[in-house]
Amino acid sequence: MDLLKRVEIALDTIRPYLETDGGNVSIEEITSENIVRLRLLGSCGSCPMSIMTLKAGIEQAIKRAVPEIAGVEAVNLTDIDDPAAVLPERLQ
Repeated sequence: MDLLKRVEIALDTIRPYLETDGGNVSIEEITSENIVRLRLLGSCGSCPMSIMTLKAGIEQAIKRAVPEIAGVEAVNLTDIDDPAAVLPERLQ
């Protein structure tokens, strides 16, 4: 099974949690250095907690399932101090 498919399967294990808060994630690319570049979608794209979700949830799920992945980056992370950032309803 190819790398992209294995990463998608790993993401499918965490998607229900992201969708609960109105978010999701899509793969932009997997670099030659085995870095997964993701786009955070829905509320994940505008939530100041996204960096924690990315590192503690998404990255760990991917690395556990696909150990050859060296890291995970988001192409559109919201900074915690961004005035346009919004928390998911259950965290407000």
